[in-house]
Amino acid sequence: MFPLTEENKSVASLLLSTGTCPRCIFRFCGVDFHAPYKLPHKELLNEIQKFLGTDKSTLILDVPNPPLKKIRLQESEDEISNLSQNGERETSVTGGVGVVSEDPNVCNVCLGILQEFCEREFIKKVCQKVEASGFEFTNLVFSVSFPPQLSVREHATWLLVKQEMGKQSVSLERNDVVQLKEAYKWITHPLFSEELGVPIDGKSLFEVSVVFAHPETVEDCHFLGAICPDCFKPAKNKQSVFTRMAVMKALNKIKEEDFRKQFPCPPNSPKAVCTVLEIECAHGAVFVAGRYNKYSRNLPQTPWIIDGERKLESSVEELISDHLLAVFKAESFNFSSSGREDVDVRTLGSGRPFAIELVNPHRVHFTSQEIKDLQQKINNASDKIRVRDLQVVTREAIGHMKEGEEEKTKTYSALIWTNKAIQKEDVEFLNDIKDLKIDQKTPLRVLHRRPLAVRTRVVHTMETHYVDEHHFRLHLKTQAGTYIKEFVHGDFGRTKPNIGSLMNVTADILELDVESVDVDWPPALED
Repeated sequence: MFPLTEENKSVASLLLSTGTCPRCIFRFCGVDFHAPYKLPHKELLNEIQKFLGTDKSTLILDVPNPPLKKIRLQESEDEISNLSQNGERETSVTGGVGVVSEDPNVCNVCLGILQEFCEREFIKKVCQKVEASGFEFTNLVFSVSFPPQLSVREHATWLLVKQEMGKQSVSLERNDVVQLKEAYKWITHPLFSEELGVPIDGKSLFEVSVVFAHPETVEDCHFLGAICPDCFKPAKNKQSVFTRMAVMKALNKIKEEDFRKQFPCPPNSPKAVCTVLEIECAHGAVFVAGRYNKYSRNLPQTPWIIDGERKLESSVEELISDHLLAVFKAESFNFSSSGREDVDVRTLGSGRPFAIELVNPHRVHFTSQEIKDLQQKINNASDKIRVRDLQVVTREAIGHMKEGEEEKTKTYSALIWTNKAIQKEDVEFLNDIKDLKIDQKTPLRVLHRRPLAVRTRVVHTMETHYVDEHHFRLHLKTQAGTYIKEFVHGDFGRTKPNIGSLMNVTADILELDVESVDVDWPPALED
């Protein structure tokens, strides 16, 4: 059923005669149900001609030059490279996408968006790019970015239609017009689902985005900069101040009469349809968590690089993440953990919780057995670390790990040296000290990366084991965030009290092991 009525005839006739496409006519006539928009463009053109009693020879009254019959939608690889150097995002899916215009007249409002670019031929070519991208997905979200000058042309057309409807004493508010993105979504989403065989889901982690541009009309927005300069502020990572949001802000601010003086109502008809700057596929991050043991006293948690020079050949982070990057086919990663140990400290017991964010992974679906095999592969590759409880988790779940950095307890074992000879009874009094509060000024060794502050921490329990007259082993349970080395030697008086001051000796730490990190995350898995 044709959606327009007699009441719409004057507006439809006016818009068609000034160069507006059938789908944009529907939008400005307030047609808010999907079916009419989904009909092929050529069929819509014929239907609207019948409705108005016109023929093709009377459609467009003043197109200055015949438009190009064939428009190339994708810039060449060299052109895309140049655009990228000038601040545009670089396309991740390259190659030409061309269409042939069904109607030689390019819409003066949508610049061809609701003509060729929502027809099955174009959607098929986008889907070919998606399938060639190598991503694994079971649903997707489709996003589009339109040139900001489309908002100026929509505003001009709204003023034109509002004036025409005013002759019939009918008002037209801006939100009475169906948004271009809404109409585009109604048409293209079913086509994408059909072509790719997966549903469109706004919550999907897999996104297909298309960025349109229209160089011919790029100056349409410029007059707004002179009238509303406060709306257009330079921003980082933006090639132009004329962003869609800035243009919309200016259009909401500008007076109707000032707009009409500066911009034609109706807008002029362009010669060419939009170009496609970019078709990009991206997958949201996937998070993998587990617990690691570190058995080496010569292995940093993260790459140890000073002044651009690497000090040690590997790290816990790399020994785990390199395998995950390869299997998930991710572009990059971010490593985090519940605290960190020094390069010369081992982490024993059930290990330290960690999480790795895998950025833009191409493979995302794994069975539990495949994850177990991956864990085994990591463990077989090095005797310096061991991973357990490896699993895929949500972004939200990582919060449990971060809570443990400050709120939970940790257990340590330290081998301590004293300058004075000691007997067993000289250390046994430490066993009776409970919940000892200590004040720790930021240690000298980390002052270059931590702000200067005094932090109060609690040593909950201590248990001593006498070794010889200059050595004993100390087992401690402390509040997370306690600097154990400084609690032993005092850090030149920056930690008070300390083992040296409590025993009235000079004490130093020879070995330190983390025996447990009391964070109940991630969930333990059966071996």
